Amino acid sequence: MSDKAPTHRRAIRSFVKRAGRLTTSQQRALRKLWPTWGIDYAPEPLDLDEVFGRAAPRVLEIGFGNGDSLVEMAAGSPETDYLGVEVHEPGVGHCLIGIDTAAITNVRLIMHDALEVLENQLAPGSLARVNLYFPDPWPKKRHHKRRIVNDSFLELVASRLVAGGTLNIATDWENYAEHIDETLAASPLFSLDAQREHDGSEPLDRPATKFETRGLRLGHRIRDWRFRRA
Repeated sequence: MSDKAPTHRRAIRSFVKRAGRLTTSQQRALRKLWPTWGIDYAPEPLDLDEVFGRAAPRVLEIGFGNGDSLVEMAAGSPETDYLGVEVHEPGVGHCLIGIDTAAITNVRLIMHDALEVLENQLAPGSLARVNLYFPDPWPKKRHHKRRIVNDSFLELVASRLVAGGTLNIATDWENYAEHIDETLAASPLFSLDAQREHDGSEPLDRPATKFETRGLRLGHRIRDWRFRRA
C-alpha cells in the first residue's frame, strides 16, 4: 500500500458546526491555555517530535466531544502522546480545563476539520492509532453520504498509520454499525482485530464517553471495533 494520501477528497462535510454557548471558564481556557496545548491549523505537516518534545507513539482522536475520555486516556498512558481534533469551541474549552486540572503534558488539541488535519498536517506513518468514537451517524438515508467512514477516509487513515497501527471505532447506531461492518469488510487496507457488542459495560480499549451515555439512555446497544492496518 502506498503511503501517499489521496489526491483529493469529498467536499461534503461529515459534521455540522453547531453554535455552542461558551461558559466563562471555557472562554478563559481558550484564551489562556490554548497557546500551551492548542495547535493552530495550517496546511503543512507537523513535526510531532518537536510539538511534544519527545519521540513517542501517537494517538489521534477524531471528534473528542467534551474531551473527558481523551484526558482520561492520556492521564492513564503517560508514555503515549494524544492529539485531539474537534470543531466545537465549548468542547475544546472544556477539554483544555481538563488537561490543566489533570496536570498532564501529553495532549495537544486542534480545532479544525479532522479530514483536513489528517491530509495536510499529519505525515504518513506518524500515528500508532486513530480513535473515532461515536461519530455523527447521519441516520436519515439522504444524509448517509455525510458519514465519515467511507473508502477515501480509510485510505487516508491507513496512510497515516504505522504498519500494524489500529483504527478504533465505536457507535450506538445499529444502521451505522452495519455500514461500518460492510465498508471495512470490503477494504483491503484493514483487518478486523477485535469486535464487541455490549450495553456500556465492556468498552474496547477506551473509557466511557458522553455520547455513549446518551445512546444508552435511548436504549441503544454499543458496538466497538479495533481494525488493524493490513
